[in-house]
Amino acid sequence: MNELLNVVDVEATCWSGAVPEGAVSEIIEIGLTVVDLGVRERISKHRIVVRPERSTVSEFCTELTGLTQAEVDAGVRFAQACRVLAVEYESGSRPWASWGDYDRKQFERQCAATGVTYPFRALHTNAKALFSEARGTGRRYGMAGALRIAGIPLEGRHHSGADDAWNIGALVLDIAGRIPWRVTTPATA
Repeated sequence: MNELLNVVDVEATCWSGAVPEGAVSEIIEIGLTVVDLGVRERISKHRIVVRPERSTVSEFCTELTGLTQAEVDAGVRFAQACRVLAVEYESGSRPWASWGDYDRKQFERQCAATGVTYPFRALHTNAKALFSEARGTGRRYGMAGALRIAGIPLEGRHHSGADDAWNIGALVLDIAGRIPWRVTTPATA
């Protein structure tokens, strides 16, 4: 049975202190792993680098994510990234998940601020909340901590959107092996 789920992790411009005047946090990388819940495996890993339009990549951001200003300058515009999600990854019809609600809220904020159509029509799952439920703990662990608890090695670089989406995909499979997978956030209109 084919039960595809998009697992999404974004990286955004960030600073070690206050946000510089006139700048806003913008998505600079969208990591996406397609998980087949029916056969219980991660089937593909993708990366979309996005060019910020109202901020720049700080030294802190480069240290955290590995992304440089030059790399994101070569990326696609946010509107194009959203079209890629819709066309290539069926984000308008396929359910999706992220670790917590940050990624969903960042897309909502950035789409509202830029007038770009929100690329997701499907229902969202907060995998962090389901992990806590599946493990019977009230604590919500970060992705790296959850991997340790699950006994799953972290693959790649933490705070790389593509690598984090791949690792979250492994956690999704762990969760789905313990409790029924379900939507936690209703669709955005």
